[in-house]
Amino acid sequence: MSCHIKSYQDRAQVAARRRNIKRTGVAPAASEAAPATVEKKVGGAKNNGVRQVAAKKAPKFYGSTPETRSKLARKSNSSAKLRSSITPGTVLILLAGRFRGKRVVFLKQLASGLLLVSGPFKINGVPLRRVNQAYVIATSTKVDISSVSIDEKLNDAYFAKDSKKRSSGKEAEFFKDGEKQEKKAFPSDKSADQKTVDKALIAEINKTENLAKYLGSTFALTKGQLPHLLKF
Repeated sequence: MSCHIKSYQDRAQVAARRRNIKRTGVAPAASEAAPATVEKKVGGAKNNGVRQVAAKKAPKFYGSTPETRSKLARKSNSSAKLRSSITPGTVLILLAGRFRGKRVVFLKQLASGLLLVSGPFKINGVPLRRVNQAYVIATSTKVDISSVSIDEKLNDAYFAKDSKKRSSGKEAEFFKDGEKQEKKAFPSDKSADQKTVDKALIAEINKTENLAKYLGSTFALTKGQLPHLLKF
């Protein structure tokens, strides 16, 4: 009971302090202050010809909720800081997405803060793609990628999707009986970029015994394994 009373008193003190906070801003000068009342001419023998009325009429209706003001954002746009355990060539384990459980090789960090990785595609089916470092586990295994040339065009804009709106007839085409929707071919230029990066990457991977098998295997926990006790 005493704890409940104490918590109530604390809340009351906080509310009192908030009410006593001085509001910022400059008060208008006495000469600039708007008059509260104005004179209005009225008729009638006993009204003296004028009457003091409010300068500003009160609103007839009040809003159901008080007017709120959005807070000023104090954050600045900046790319995420790269974890010290993630360096170029580090083998990462993906924890989310379509390729969760797959092992990939980290190539570089993009301007958006996302990580550019590759499986390589020929080994485990993971193509060049961007991943968030919050959803990866950095392992102690590394690949020497000093000889792998990464083109400058492999940036965030390279992976952006087309912003073209779907036509209204797409839904009707989808439900047509007996007709299959045409599948778009993968861009040849992106396929060539994938082969160029993977060729140099696989050459380095083959220099280490069983590294290709390690990248090709899928990570999963077995019975009795505790993730916080594992050393990657």
